[in-house]
Amino acid sequence: MELNKIIEKAAARLSEQGRGFAGECGVAAYPNAEAVVGIIKKLRLVMFPGYFGVPQASQTDAWRKSLLADIYRELSREIKTAFAGRSDIPEPDARSMRVSGELLERLPEIQSLLHKDAQAGFEGDPAARSVDEVIVSYPGFYAILVYRAAHFLFEAGVPFIPRMMSEHAHSVTGIDIHPGARIGEYFFIDHGTGVVIGETALIGSRVKLYQGVTLGALSTKSGQKLAGVRRHPTLEDNVTVYSNASILGGETIIGKNSTVGGNVFIVKSVPENTTVKAVRTVSE
Repeated sequence: MELNKIIEKAAARLSEQGRGFAGECGVAAYPNAEAVVGIIKKLRLVMFPGYFGVPQASQTDAWRKSLLADIYRELSREIKTAFAGRSDIPEPDARSMRVSGELLERLPEIQSLLHKDAQAGFEGDPAARSVDEVIVSYPGFYAILVYRAAHFLFEAGVPFIPRMMSEHAHSVTGIDIHPGARIGEYFFIDHGTGVVIGETALIGSRVKLYQGVTLGALSTKSGQKLAGVRRHPTLEDNVTVYSNASILGGETIIGKNSTVGGNVFIVKSVPENTTVKAVRTVSE
């Protein structure tokens, strides 16, 4: 078969089959992944301008206002695209602008939370030489930064973009934090590779996780029937979870001031002030 005929046949079949996928959500277009990553970089830059290549002399009020205007314009465009064709979202233009403006208003609060997260990273890791080192180089901090912005958009009901943001951080750091999770102050992920935090997880303040920790669901066999149901555990304040521990289930609560050892598998609540050692498995 001639190449032109092969191309024509493949193109026709791809086009026909692709229409079925494109119509599933009723959306004509989707947010641009590169644009979303660009927004993340600008959010990081405006909240931590001295750390990522902007000379001190350039950090004027005019520069900061210009960067915030860029974030507003680009985010509004991508949110509008995400809303396009959604019958359940009236006035997508106005709503996209409102959500983008609300994010800008919340940036000082998010920045304050991130300062606390960076401080927790420094206090929790004797290998850290400074808070600055945590901000500039720790993958856990970057994943948390992306999460805090994505969580705001998730709570605002923006489709696609929060998950695109979290999956970008996942691909860069190996840390998978669903934007729907709720995480308190002074959160620290040490090393980080392989950490998974599910959509309905609740994490208190001053919680520390090591690499490979999973805060997951007991079973996803029911698929979409479980959407919106608490499936992931609660970690109360001052909990530490060591590497490769799996804590599963929406009714599982790790009480405050508890420590979970490495490689344990937990599907039942742990009382406050408890140490779960690696040689012990807590289960039904």
